[in-house]
Amino acid sequence: MSRILFHVLFLSCAAGLSAAALGGPGPGEILPPFESPGEFVPANRIDELTAAKWKELGIPPSPLCSDAVFIRRVYLDLTGTLPSADAVREFLADSTPQKRERLIESLFGTEAYADYWAMRWGDLLRIKSEFPINLWPNAVQCYGKWVRTAVLENMPYDRFARELLTSSGSNFRVPPVNFYRATQDRSPEGIAQTVALTFLGARAEKWPKDRLAGLAAFFTQIGYKPTGEWKEEIVCWDPTQALAKPESTAGRSLVAVLPDGKRIPLPAGRDPREVFAAWLTSPDNPYFAKVAVNRVWAWLLGRGIVHEPDDFREDNPPANPELLQYLADELVRSKYDLRHIYRLILHSRTYQLSAIPRSSDPRAEAQFAHYPVRRLEAEVLIDAICAITGTNEEYWSMIPEPYSIIPPGQRAVSLTDGSITSSFLELFGRPPRDSGLSTERNLRFTAGQRLHLLNSSHIYRKLTNGPGLAWLRESAWNEATIRRMYLTILSRPPTAEEMNALVAAGRGRAYRSRDLAVDAAWSLLNSTEFLYRH
Repeated sequence: MSRILFHVLFLSCAAGLSAAALGGPGPGEILPPFESPGEFVPANRIDELTAAKWKELGIPPSPLCSDAVFIRRVYLDLTGTLPSADAVREFLADSTPQKRERLIESLFGTEAYADYWAMRWGDLLRIKSEFPINLWPNAVQCYGKWVRTAVLENMPYDRFARELLTSSGSNFRVPPVNFYRATQDRSPEGIAQTVALTFLGARAEKWPKDRLAGLAAFFTQIGYKPTGEWKEEIVCWDPTQALAKPESTAGRSLVAVLPDGKRIPLPAGRDPREVFAAWLTSPDNPYFAKVAVNRVWAWLLGRGIVHEPDDFREDNPPANPELLQYLADELVRSKYDLRHIYRLILHSRTYQLSAIPRSSDPRAEAQFAHYPVRRLEAEVLIDAICAITGTNEEYWSMIPEPYSIIPPGQRAVSLTDGSITSSFLELFGRPPRDSGLSTERNLRFTAGQRLHLLNSSHIYRKLTNGPGLAWLRESAWNEATIRRMYLTILSRPPTAEEMNALVAAGRGRAYRSRDLAVDAAWSLLNSTEFLYRH
């Protein structure tokens, strides 16, 4: 058997197994790597609300995922990384009932957690140096560090929003003011659209003109003033900005309209941004908390209770209104502690369901009766490949600016600047951060992506030369080597069938041990099981 033929045959086997597993078992088929035995038993209020909806619709939930699936899932969803082989071994050997909860707690507050969730917020807040956002690198570094610190220190979400909306000062020294600079349209209407998208989950460009104008009135008094420092800009409250507006004259209040229709006279002596922020972050606000928890739910489970998470409107109702209201109430009750919402979701049995559907009803996915399968993000995927192979990537900015040189070994997830990219990240759908829309990130699998993973010298060099897999290339081909390879790449032990097939392949004379190891690892990297969250 030739080296290439074995690669193709083993790839078909590995990918086929994973695709079948993720698409549902056949009659009588048992899939021990992916599921745990037992019936669904609610662990918290989230489970009671999802179970009630499943019962109402006649949708059976999937079983719980296996421990091997869970450790991989929660590492990816909280830190954007894969667990090490040793971490998987330790977790699988642990027989204590609370081990999943302890694992979740151990990942909060880690550097990887801060990097990954700062990336999520960076997409939403459009943190990018170059065209068309043009924050410039000094501001990007300042802004990105502030967002990452807010994540790491678990800044209350109402304070996070207030600082973004009301801060004034230099974009190089007061990080949150970059919220107003990171928009393509700095007109009051353009800023209103950005605010609505970020905090109200609404696409305000589709609103009636008078409704958008009412919200825009809160942002008519924002001034932008250059300084003597290159590309530094002062963002501040500037009442003189409103004087040029036809709806305002000196000494008379400007009237703004809140999204709920309430008219607010804006006195001449108060920053209108503060008036809006006070309304937005009020516990009685019907939108703010719901939009926030819906985003967290979408980030952890692949789709929002309102889907898309930035498309709140009357004719796009939540799939489970009671669940959305419960999570919003919990956010307010916890004084806007987003990590409390993470815990509620991650501890729920709903989050811990298998990705293998138990119903053909198309509503099962929208009602979270199984864990939604989706491809790894571009940054997470290349970081995982680099971690496994012990290799690095090179990142750069197309337009040279200060601080745009990225040191070797930096993870793609931790790239603060959306302008710094690579051909791999572009190919695999990293968002351009031009609009803040969730749809900017493309997780569809394309033929070009498949060919790159299968045939590129980029991936081949990592597998054949990367120091992270030196142990695999140099080890005797036996069960211990195969088991370690599976734990490293797929975060689970091989099944008996997989083990027997690979051991048998090693007995053939057509293969050198090194070639077999590289081909087997390459095949696993191309499997559906590796490339997707499940």
